[in-house]
Amino acid sequence: MRFHLGSSAVLALTFVRVVGAQEQTLALRDLITEAQRSNPEILAAQKRYEAARQRPRQESSLPDPTISLGYSSNGNPLPGTGIGTQPTSNIGLSFTQEFLYPGKLRLRGEVSSKAADAEFEQYRMVERNVILRLSQAFYRLQHTYPEMEVLERNHALLQTFLRIIEARYAVGKASQQDAFKTQTELTILETKKIQTERERRIQQAEINSLLNRPAGAFLAQPAEPHVHELTVSLEEIQLHARDTSPELLRDQKVVERSDLALNLARKEIYPDYAITGGYFYMGSMPAMYQVRADIHIPLYFSRKQNAGVTEQAQKMAGARHEYDAASQSLSFRIEDAYLTAETSYKLMKLYLDTVIPQAHLTLQSSLNAYETGTADFLSVFTNHIGIVEYEMNYHEEMLNYHLAVSRLEELTGLDLAR
Repeated sequence: MRFHLGSSAVLALTFVRVVGAQEQTLALRDLITEAQRSNPEILAAQKRYEAARQRPRQESSLPDPTISLGYSSNGNPLPGTGIGTQPTSNIGLSFTQEFLYPGKLRLRGEVSSKAADAEFEQYRMVERNVILRLSQAFYRLQHTYPEMEVLERNHALLQTFLRIIEARYAVGKASQQDAFKTQTELTILETKKIQTERERRIQQAEINSLLNRPAGAFLAQPAEPHVHELTVSLEEIQLHARDTSPELLRDQKVVERSDLALNLARKEIYPDYAITGGYFYMGSMPAMYQVRADIHIPLYFSRKQNAGVTEQAQKMAGARHEYDAASQSLSFRIEDAYLTAETSYKLMKLYLDTVIPQAHLTLQSSLNAYETGTADFLSVFTNHIGIVEYEMNYHEEMLNYHLAVSRLEELTGLDLAR
């Protein structure tokens, strides 16, 4: 639903109006695309994932073989001494290849593959977090423009009040105190305008930072804010998030990695081995050949491998608890953001359809009565202050709605507002 409020016929005030067409407006989708392309945090996370993808191939490959060159001599240490005359003198080489017990290499590769999958989900989390911060900075920047419009419009209205008061004061129908109150409120509106301008510059700086742009780079005015009622139920969002949330998927991959690491630790009791083959030149005597198998004996299983199994079992239990905690936290954050968006939407509709129109009618009525001398200035002043407060509250609730929806989008990956 898109919110608009008709203008008051007497005051000629427009509460939500479209500013004259601009040559360029700032679109959130364009900013997100640029952030995905140039944000340093996203690029760093992407490179970490690409690096992690290279680990499975390394971990599932055999160790590099070893080639040994050497000689044995008799009588002196010089090479070739005794070759052909002494049966223990030779020059030769040998080739050794280490092998892991069957299944270990596969498990090592799978452990690294799950770690890479977890790193991919971490990359998605970083990307969504950057998009969240960018979206929230965009919405905060976007809402400074209608807020500034409310302040400027009411500033102009107060100046009209002040001229009426001065005219009435000149003929003895108004007090000096009325003029002082109006001037004070004008000053208060000026301070709010300064604060709004500061907020605008802060959000522009954050957007430029997230886009990796130079500080102070130009940003056009964002497009007019829109509000669409959420059409997805809380239950549907919760179910969708359980299948798509990078945080849950990352923790799930960590659990799967821990399970594989536990299986690998249990296999450490089985020995690794190495096969060596060698050729040795003996001169005039027949050449000598060698084949040897070296087997690692898990002699200290009770102290080493058993401790490794216990370590991995504890890590797996911890990973499962972390997954459960993340699931509960995700469910709460989604419900919190959903209820915030739902409440803000209802409040906006209430302000727009009832509170603000009634406040404008009340102000107009009190203003007409004041001009005819049947109402005091305090009632007019109080009604005006109320309108400013209600209009600012409306925009604050709209901002709260957008911030809550952007959090839902980060948590679920759904496109709910754009």
